[in-house]
Formats: sequence, structure tokens, C-alpha cells
Amino acid sequence: MYPIARQLLFKLPAETSHNATLKGLNLANRLNLLNRFVAQAPADPVEVMGVRFPNRVGLAAGLDKNGDYLEALAALGFGFVEIGTVTPRPQAGNIKPRLFRLPEANGIINRMGFNNSGVDHLVDNVQRARANGYQGVVGINIGKNAVTPVDLAMDDYIVCLQKAYPHADYITINISSPNTPGLRSLQYGEELNALLGALKAEQLALQKQHGFYRPLAVKVAPDLSSEEIAGIAECLLSNEIDGLIATNTTLSRDAVQGMKHGEEAGGLSGAPVTARSTEVIAEFAAILGNRIPIIGVGGIFSEQDAIDKINAGAALVQVYTGLIYQGPALITDCVTALSKMPASSSVTQE
Repeated sequence: MYPIARQLLFKLPAETSHNATLKGLNLANRLNLLNRFVAQAPADPVEVMGVRFPNRVGLAAGLDKNGDYLEALAALGFGFVEIGTVTPRPQAGNIKPRLFRLPEANGIINRMGFNNSGVDHLVDNVQRARANGYQGVVGINIGKNAVTPVDLAMDDYIVCLQKAYPHADYITINISSPNTPGLRSLQYGEELNALLGALKAEQLALQKQHGFYRPLAVKVAPDLSSEEIAGIAECLLSNEIDGLIATNTTLSRDAVQGMKHGEEAGGLSGAPVTARSTEVIAEFAAILGNRIPIIGVGGIFSEQDAIDKINAGAALVQVYTGLIYQGPALITDCVTALSKMPASSSVTQE
């Protein structure tokens, strides 16, 4: 049924379609209708970063910025759902239109700009879901407000970490969105080392305060040189970061030149980033080995794409744009395919 639904949804502006789909999923879940249309995937429990995941396929951050639709999205069969990116204070994001489909390339360009209702709203939603009995794995992706200068970004990340820590199964530090000015500069050198050092110290303080440990992952861009990858990997290791998410959207337009919307500003996701994301995963894996697990994301449109990312060194994978184009069957296909594969060396398979 999804190809028919997609034809209708793609007639709407991209952001309108996005919001309508989420509201429709939420309603269907409340009416207990999703289980009639979503095929059940086999169990494939694994332990990564000390967290038990029911399967290796998750939803990437960005689809549900506030955790408003957490339970409905999890009902599609994901082993984990990452919500956010969330900032300390609510912000509207960039001016519309800011989301563009490129069907010829199976891609999407977005310049949303961390539009969200603030970390307190997100935490309230997670608490409400837990109170309703939701037990799924939740990642919370954190960032800085657009009005916060880059040299004060650390303060925003610490605020979000403090508030998200008791409610997340893991927390992602987003330093790779291209849509917040200056954010990607935090991926490099002393800026990265200072940020991760401060967040690691806060993580350990929160562990002592709450009596439990929540892992930290860092999300990086695909637009990195080999030298930059090596520098980031060294920084992750020296600061004892728990996980890496590779990759975010790309600024490259090589794959979409001449296409409608191909020159829109923002990050490009989907099939145009598939190969580059897998290459970046492999480069990081060659350096990190089994010391830091990798969550692979970027252009997963089939079970083979998911397999390729696991073979490149990922322990888990996430989908987003592929879900928009392929529908929920993509989740089941990927879970089924990965359940037949051995876990990577950074994973405990149950």
C-alpha cells in the first residue's frame, strides 16, 4: 500500500507531507491499526555501548525532533528510535520552504535549522511515553541554539545533556548539521577536544548523581578528509566517547547537478550519500577497531545497503530518507537481512 500512499503524499509540499504522515501514524498507532500493516521482523537482540537493542535497525534523528511520535515510530519495527536534534530553548528553525525532495536522485535536501520545542518539551514526551509503558530504546540527539555563539556552544550541550541524561538510553552529540552556522567547526582540533572533554566530565558527574551510566555518541559529517577522520577518531578515543554515528547529510551536490532543487542550500541525504557514508564508516572502523562502536547511517534504501554498512564496520544502522521513499517494509527487510549476519567485533550478540 505504501507506493500508493507515497504518490499522494508526494503531491503535497515536503514539510506538509512530513507532518501529515507523522500525525497519521500517531492516530493509527492509537487505534491499534499499525500492526495490521507492518510486517513483524525477527528478533535480533544485540548489546552495543552497554545498551541492549532488540534489533540493529534504528530511526535516525530529525524525523521526530521533539519525541512527539516516539511510540508510533517504534511500532514500525525499529530496534531503537533517536529523537531530536533538541536545543536548550525552543526555536523555529529556518524560514520555509526548507525541505525539498529530489525524486530523480532518491534524495532530500533540508535546511530545517534544528526547529524544535526545546529540551524540556522533549523530556516531557519521553516521560509520558515511559509512564504509558513504552520500553523501547531511545536516543536523544542534542545541539546548540542558533543564537548561541559557537564559542559558547559547550554551555548549550551541557544543559541538554543534564536534562536528557535521566531519560535517554544513549545521547548523541550533533556537531555535524550544516544548517546551524559554525556548528561543523566543532568537529575539528582543539574545539572538538574541549567540547568532548567537558561533556565526558559532565557524563561522569551525572553517572555519580543518578547511579547509572548513559553512553555518549558523536555524529559526524560525510564531508571529511582522511586526515580529518584520523583526527576525530583520535579525539574520540582520548576522551573515551562511547559511540560514533556516521554520517550526517552532505554539502556535496555532485550527484544532483541539474536537478530541480539540486542547488538548494542545506544538507543532502538519501541515495546520493550512500557510498560516501559507507566509505567514512570503513575509514573510521580501520582506526577505531572494536574500541568504539559505529552506528552507520546515510542512504540506506535496501537490505544490501544495510549489509554493506555492517560489513564496513558498523554495529548498528539507522534509516531516514530511505523510509520516506521505500516505506516501512524497508525496516523489516533490513532487520531480517541483518539477523542472518554475525555481529561486528564491537557488539555482543545475544
